[in-house]
Amino acid sequence: MGKSKRNSGPKQDSNRAAKLAQREAERASIESASARPFEGLAAECDLVALREFVPSATATAPITVDGRTITLATVLPGAVAALVREDADTVEGFVGLQVQNQSKDVAADISSALGWASTASAGESLEAAKITDSTPALTEVLDASALLEITVHQDFNWWIPESATPAADVTATVERANQAIMPSARIEADGVVAAWWVDAGDKAHIRWVRPENEDDVMLALARLHAAGYLNLGEGSRYAGSFRTHGLLVPVFDLDPEMHPTEWAGPTKEFGEKLSEALAVDAPLTAAQLRSRDGLRGRQVTLR
Repeated sequence: MGKSKRNSGPKQDSNRAAKLAQREAERASIESASARPFEGLAAECDLVALREFVPSATATAPITVDGRTITLATVLPGAVAALVREDADTVEGFVGLQVQNQSKDVAADISSALGWASTASAGESLEAAKITDSTPALTEVLDASALLEITVHQDFNWWIPESATPAADVTATVERANQAIMPSARIEADGVVAAWWVDAGDKAHIRWVRPENEDDVMLALARLHAAGYLNLGEGSRYAGSFRTHGLLVPVFDLDPEMHPTEWAGPTKEFGEKLSEALAVDAPLTAAQLRSRDGLRGRQVTLR
């Protein structure tokens, strides 16, 4: 007989058992922390968009500490967590949402960076946020009821204060970043929040962060697909979706020759159809179930 496999599992006191237990604990911690880090904030969908895929945008954080304005930014030079600068005798803090170093708790990272940016001196930068037991919840730092007034930039020239004369290496860094940026725009229409257009070259896209439960959105998309309504009209095609920070983000391929403002009406109309589909309280039909299964095959999870 060959060796028995009855005792082939990790022994309770073995290093393997400890490593497996640690991995399981880390997995559970990651899933818990990343479920919906911005839940409870009216700006949840915009924060997800700014953190995940918007190239260059800024928004004044709905918080003021000791008269200092703090700006939320998609990304800062060096992808640092925060920095403080002085421009024309005004000290302003900046907190980056797309960062190089991060913990498993996205909301706590941002809360910690906001606290640092409110007290740090001009010229300082924070490589990575530091979370402690006293780090407040993000909903305690930001005004939970406030939406973001977002400024979209087509370059990273805002990295350099208007009153500053940058060094040659700083100028070169900004120029390299500008060369890599893709034109983007926020879709502005009644009832449309956190829908973003981007020109990716051969195609343009709209990515729309939805605030509803992600499984409910998937069922609604299946209903629309089965009915032939899963598009934004002529020149568009449903490309798929991705899950991130506990929300679902449908993605549409678009005719790149059309201006982003031309998609405001179609996006609004699609949003109305989606709302109607979300309100349906009935089991999916056979055709809708097939649509759901097909749509799930075009879904990616980002964590």
